[in-house]
Amino acid sequence: MKMNKLVFPLVLVLAGVMATTGCKKGFTKVTPLPGQRAAQIGDINNGGGTLPPAGTLGGDGGAGSIGLNTKPGGGDTAGLDEFEGMIKDPAALAAYTVHFKFDSATVQNSEQANIASVAQALVSDVNTKLLIEGNCDERGTEEYNRSLGERRALAVREELIRLGIDATRVDTTSFGKDKPEDPGHDEAAWKKNRRDDFVVLTPPAK
Repeated sequence: MKMNKLVFPLVLVLAGVMATTGCKKGFTKVTPLPGQRAAQIGDINNGGGTLPPAGTLGGDGGAGSIGLNTKPGGGDTAGLDEFEGMIKDPAALAAYTVHFKFDSATVQNSEQANIASVAQALVSDVNTKLLIEGNCDERGTEEYNRSLGERRALAVREELIRLGIDATRVDTTSFGKDKPEDPGHDEAAWKKNRRDDFVVLTPPAK
């Protein structure tokens, strides 16, 4: 009789432990793997929205995303009417053309000397304005290359503003892949075509 009194409480305790263990089973906490991201991202070049489909062809044949349509550098560009009627001189600063890497709008350190020379030319003649023409090589879609060419021009404009050039003196445009420096279809030609050209604008003689 005493044995039964001891066994019965033990059975109850064991039953409680088993019931508790059974409830916890199947509720293991999941730790996200490093690098996992949501389907929608609001950073880098997209400026928000969903990720582009895998394999989408970007500028210069890359798989980048379309950039923001804003003027960097903290300054507004001059109105187009302020540039109308000015005399264009694409040869004056042709020696300082800025080139870019494949599918990139990042200004390389090797190009900073050219940009500094352009800034100095603008400082020496305060009556001039500048048009930066962004260009790409032949690879990639027409739409993306227009966007990439504009981002390249804007990147150099930002550098000029950083060097003290008034933002209202500099405007940008993009030719995408429509204005190649070299009509070839190899890497040597593509390297030349990934560039920004500078066009000096001077007021007409009165």
